[in-house]
Amino acid sequence: MKKRNKTKLEAFFYATEKGNEPVREWIKALPQDDKKAIGEDILTVQYGWPLGMPLVDNLGKGLWEVRTKLSSSRISRVIFFMDDNTMILVHGFIKKTQQTPKNELDLALERKREYESAK
Repeated sequence: MKKRNKTKLEAFFYATEKGNEPVREWIKALPQDDKKAIGEDILTVQYGWPLGMPLVDNLGKGLWEVRTKLSSSRISRVIFFMDDNTMILVHGFIKKTQQTPKNELDLALERKREYESAK
């Protein structure tokens, strides 16, 4: 049995060089119920890390996804990676296919690399 995190993880929104925060902006544009569901799931990860399915899935290459069921039978994914005790939220999208599209993963990986090279 994995040992649960005793302290809350920090959650940090990835920011571009211009200061945009794509995940925060994406979440803010969603309907209120969807924002609440995604926020609650991220909070669950912050307090319960490490977690597995059905809420969190390992995507490989250091990427993880928070899996949220939204209204109208939709699902969202927020992709993040860990930097010490901090979740770095790098990409969010509404999932429309069974498998995570390659372009969504590529964008998340690119943002992860940008973050790590700027550190």
